[in-house]
Amino acid sequence: MSGQDERATATFPTGARTGTVAWKLQREIVLLLAWAPAILLQLAHPLVARGIADHSGYRSGRWARVRRFQQTLDAMLRIAFGGEREAREAIARINATHDRVHGRLPEAAGVFAAGTPYSARDPGLLAWVHATLLVMNLAVYELYVGPLTAAEKDRYCAEASAIEPLLGIPDGTLPRSAPALHRYLDVRLASGEIVVTETARALARDVIYPPVPRVAAPIAALMRLPAVGLLPIGVREGYGFPWSPRHDTLLRLSAATIRSLLRVAPSAVRHWPAARRAA
Repeated sequence: MSGQDERATATFPTGARTGTVAWKLQREIVLLLAWAPAILLQLAHPLVARGIADHSGYRSGRWARVRRFQQTLDAMLRIAFGGEREAREAIARINATHDRVHGRLPEAAGVFAAGTPYSARDPGLLAWVHATLLVMNLAVYELYVGPLTAAEKDRYCAEASAIEPLLGIPDGTLPRSAPALHRYLDVRLASGEIVVTETARALARDVIYPPVPRVAAPIAALMRLPAVGLLPIGVREGYGFPWSPRHDTLLRLSAATIRSLLRVAPSAVRHWPAARRAA
């Protein structure tokens, strides 16, 4: 919760191996497209957004963001495809960072009164981060790669729940199936806890409009489509992001194009080198 980087890596199942659904999903490079909508959904929790605003320096400059992205990617790959020692070392660094992230909400937001404490080690906030990442991973995989069976979705959630003891989350907190995952998300969205604050909107601008070279602007525009289009409608409207049937058509067409290309792409193009080495 100390920044978009730590949150994005904090809930990947450890030690993904061939034959697991975690392996099937997380080896796909295109799953990076799940990060932006997951982060935006995480920021829609006022305590998460406040923790980012108070403790993250990711807005300090382009090269600082690049370095943090590289560190995030390295941590994610170590957790997903490294050995047990690599995974535990990466998670230990995340936990050490989380230990330093705590404070209080300066003003009321949703059901949270001014002065409400927050902590990056709060199991409730960790569960929210976990759920947002899982739901977006599943959505992006099905949109850009191919369909998953109900059993595969359930297995992915069950495999991901193995992270509980490593992050200090009480046993049984995280959803073990896709229906449980979506029930959890629906309950949180209806609870009044998920409210897009001005702090979240300010942080979201750098997620949606990252500073990129002009030549990369078309790619950034394509990446905005899933970042905005996969959000729950209420959250999208809370951010004030425009969305129209034209945007939806562009998302579906671009996803279909990428899906077709991935079908014929060699593993060296579509899969992380760390996954290929681990295999």
